[in-house]
Amino acid sequence: VKTQLQAQTVAEMAVGHQHHHQSVLGALETIWRQQGLAGLWRGVGGAVPRVMVGSAAQLATFASAKAWVQERQWLPEDSWLVALAGGMISSVAVVAVMTPFDVVSTRLYNQPVDGAGRGRLYRGLADCLVKIWRQEGPTALYKGLGPAYLRLGPHTILSMLFWDELRKLARWSTHQPR
Repeated sequence: VKTQLQAQTVAEMAVGHQHHHQSVLGALETIWRQQGLAGLWRGVGGAVPRVMVGSAAQLATFASAKAWVQERQWLPEDSWLVALAGGMISSVAVVAVMTPFDVVSTRLYNQPVDGAGRGRLYRGLADCLVKIWRQEGPTALYKGLGPAYLRLGPHTILSMLFWDELRKLARWSTHQPR
Protein backbone atom coordinates (compact mmCIF):
# COMPACT_ATOMS: atom_id res chain seq x y z
CA VAL A 1 0.00 0.00 0.00
CA LYS A 2 2.79 2.42 0.95
CA THR A 3 4.68 1.87 -2.31
CA GLN A 4 1.57 2.16 -4.46
CA LEU A 5 0.54 5.40 -2.75
CA GLN A 6 4.05 6.88 -2.94
CA ALA A 7 4.35 6.07 -6.65
CA GLN A 8 1.03 7.75 -7.43
CA THR A 9 1.24 11.14 -9.17
CA VAL A 10 -0.40 13.30 -11.83
CA ALA A 11 -0.43 11.93 -15.39
CA GLU A 12 2.19 14.41 -16.63
CA MET A 13 4.76 13.12 -14.13
CA ALA A 14 3.72 9.45 -13.88
CA VAL A 15 6.44 6.84 -14.14
CA GLY A 16 5.48 3.19 -14.12
CA HIS A 17 2.11 1.72 -13.25
CA GLN A 18 -0.39 3.99 -11.48
CA HIS A 19 -2.89 2.46 -9.04
CA HIS A 20 -5.18 5.49 -8.49
CA HIS A 21 -6.02 4.89 -4.83
CA GLN A 22 -7.83 7.67 -2.96
CA SER A 23 -6.66 6.73 0.56
CA VAL A 24 -4.91 4.06 2.62
CA LEU A 25 -8.22 2.38 3.44
CA GLY A 26 -9.29 2.62 -0.20
CA ALA A 27 -6.02 0.98 -1.28
CA LEU A 28 -6.46 -1.81 1.27
CA GLU A 29 -10.04 -2.39 0.11
CA THR A 30 -9.11 -2.40 -3.59
CA ILE A 31 -6.18 -4.78 -3.12
CA TRP A 32 -8.29 -7.07 -0.91
CA ARG A 33 -11.16 -7.11 -3.41
CA GLN A 34 -8.97 -7.64 -6.49
CA GLN A 35 -6.21 -9.90 -5.13
CA GLY A 36 -7.31 -11.17 -1.73
CA LEU A 37 -5.01 -11.72 1.21
CA ALA A 38 -2.10 -12.68 -1.06
CA GLY A 39 -2.25 -9.23 -2.69
CA LEU A 40 -1.60 -7.56 0.66
CA TRP A 41 1.56 -9.66 1.03
CA ARG A 42 2.80 -9.23 -2.55
CA GLY A 43 6.47 -8.32 -2.64
CA VAL A 44 7.28 -9.63 0.83
CA GLY A 45 9.63 -12.13 -0.84
CA GLY A 46 11.87 -9.20 -1.77
CA ALA A 47 11.58 -7.46 1.60
CA VAL A 48 12.62 -10.39 3.78
CA PRO A 49 16.02 -10.95 2.11
CA ARG A 50 16.57 -7.18 2.09
CA VAL A 51 16.10 -6.92 5.85
CA MET A 52 18.23 -10.00 6.55
CA VAL A 53 21.05 -8.86 4.26
CA GLY A 54 20.91 -5.33 5.63
CA SER A 55 21.09 -6.45 9.25
CA ALA A 56 23.93 -8.87 8.53
CA ALA A 57 25.88 -6.22 6.62
CA GLN A 58 25.28 -3.67 9.37
CA LEU A 59 26.55 -5.82 12.22
CA ALA A 60 29.45 -7.43 10.38
CA THR A 61 30.80 -4.25 8.85
CA PHE A 62 30.38 -2.27 12.06
CA ALA A 63 32.47 -4.73 14.07
CA SER A 64 35.16 -4.83 11.38
CA ALA A 65 35.16 -1.08 10.82
CA LYS A 66 35.35 -0.34 14.54
CA ALA A 67 38.27 -2.76 14.96
CA TRP A 68 40.01 -1.15 11.95
CA VAL A 69 39.58 2.35 13.43
CA GLN A 70 40.89 1.14 16.81
CA GLU A 71 43.97 -0.45 15.18
CA ARG A 72 44.85 2.87 13.55
CA GLN A 73 44.80 4.58 16.98
CA TRP A 74 43.40 7.79 15.51
CA LEU A 75 40.99 8.14 18.41
CA PRO A 76 41.12 7.31 22.12
CA GLU A 77 40.44 3.58 22.52
CA ASP A 78 37.28 3.75 24.64
CA SER A 79 35.91 6.90 23.03
CA TRP A 80 32.42 7.02 21.57
CA LEU A 81 34.11 8.50 18.49
CA VAL A 82 35.46 5.04 17.60
CA ALA A 83 31.90 3.70 17.43
CA LEU A 84 30.82 6.79 15.48
CA ALA A 85 33.57 6.26 12.90
CA GLY A 86 32.78 2.55 12.70
CA GLY A 87 29.11 3.37 12.15
CA MET A 88 29.98 5.84 9.40
CA ILE A 89 32.04 3.25 7.54
CA SER A 90 29.39 0.59 8.11
CA SER A 91 26.66 2.89 6.77
CA VAL A 92 28.34 3.02 3.34
CA ALA A 93 28.52 -0.79 3.18
CA VAL A 94 24.90 -1.18 4.29
CA VAL A 95 23.64 1.17 1.59
CA ALA A 96 25.77 -0.55 -1.07
CA VAL A 97 24.33 -3.94 -0.09
CA MET A 98 20.70 -2.88 0.44
CA THR A 99 20.05 -0.55 -2.50
CA PRO A 100 19.73 -3.34 -5.09
CA PHE A 101 17.16 -5.05 -2.85
CA ASP A 102 15.28 -1.75 -2.45
CA VAL A 103 15.15 -1.30 -6.24
CA VAL A 104 13.93 -4.87 -6.79
CA SER A 105 11.37 -4.64 -3.96
CA THR A 106 9.99 -1.38 -5.35
CA ARG A 107 9.67 -2.90 -8.82
CA LEU A 108 7.91 -5.98 -7.42
CA TYR A 109 5.52 -3.96 -5.26
CA ASN A 110 4.60 -1.49 -7.98
CA GLN A 111 4.16 -3.73 -11.03
CA PRO A 112 0.70 -4.22 -12.53
CA VAL A 113 -0.93 -7.60 -11.85
CA ASP A 114 -3.12 -9.94 -13.88
CA GLY A 115 -6.54 -11.21 -12.84
CA ALA A 116 -4.95 -13.89 -10.64
CA GLY A 117 -2.81 -11.33 -8.79
CA ARG A 118 0.45 -12.37 -10.48
CA GLY A 119 2.89 -9.70 -11.54
CA ARG A 120 2.81 -8.90 -15.26
CA LEU A 121 6.46 -7.84 -15.45
CA TYR A 122 8.34 -10.04 -12.96
CA ARG A 123 7.79 -13.55 -11.58
CA GLY A 124 9.68 -12.85 -8.37
CA LEU A 125 12.89 -11.59 -6.78
CA ALA A 126 15.38 -13.46 -8.97
CA ASP A 127 13.47 -12.78 -12.21
CA CYS A 128 13.31 -9.07 -11.42
CA LEU A 129 17.00 -8.91 -10.54
CA VAL A 130 18.03 -10.67 -13.75
CA LYS A 131 15.76 -8.55 -15.94
CA ILE A 132 17.03 -5.29 -14.46
CA TRP A 133 20.66 -6.47 -14.89
CA ARG A 134 20.15 -7.56 -18.52
CA GLN A 135 17.88 -4.76 -19.73
CA GLU A 136 19.27 -1.77 -17.83
CA GLY A 137 22.72 -2.85 -16.69
CA PRO A 138 24.11 -3.43 -13.20
CA THR A 139 24.16 0.27 -12.31
CA ALA A 140 20.34 0.32 -12.53
CA LEU A 141 20.33 -1.67 -9.28
CA TYR A 142 21.75 1.45 -7.60
CA LYS A 143 19.05 3.89 -8.67
CA GLY A 144 18.30 6.20 -5.76
CA LEU A 145 21.65 5.57 -4.05
CA GLY A 146 21.87 9.15 -2.70
CA PRO A 147 18.38 9.20 -1.15
CA ALA A 148 18.97 5.66 0.12
CA TYR A 149 22.08 6.88 1.95
CA LEU A 150 20.19 9.84 3.39
CA ARG A 151 17.65 7.37 4.82
CA LEU A 152 19.89 4.46 5.85
CA GLY A 153 23.17 6.24 6.63
CA PRO A 154 22.07 8.19 9.72
CA HIS A 155 20.00 5.22 10.92
CA THR A 156 23.01 2.89 10.75
CA ILE A 157 25.40 5.41 12.30
CA LEU A 158 23.13 6.24 15.23
CA SER A 159 21.94 2.67 15.78
CA MET A 160 25.47 1.32 15.96
CA LEU A 161 26.70 4.21 18.13
CA PHE A 162 23.85 3.82 20.63
CA TRP A 163 24.12 0.03 20.60
CA ASP A 164 27.85 0.18 21.32
CA GLU A 165 27.47 2.77 24.08
CA LEU A 166 24.62 0.83 25.72
CA ARG A 167 26.70 -2.34 25.51
CA LYS A 168 29.58 -0.55 27.29
CA LEU A 169 27.18 0.76 29.93
CA ALA A 170 25.74 -2.72 30.53
CA ARG A 171 29.24 -4.20 30.83
CA TRP A 172 30.26 -1.43 33.25
CA SER A 173 27.13 -1.84 35.42
CA THR A 174 27.61 -5.61 35.78
CA HIS A 175 31.16 -5.09 37.09
CA GLN A 176 30.21 -2.49 39.73
CA PRO A 177 30.13 -3.61 43.39
CA ARG A 178 26.63 -3.65 44.89
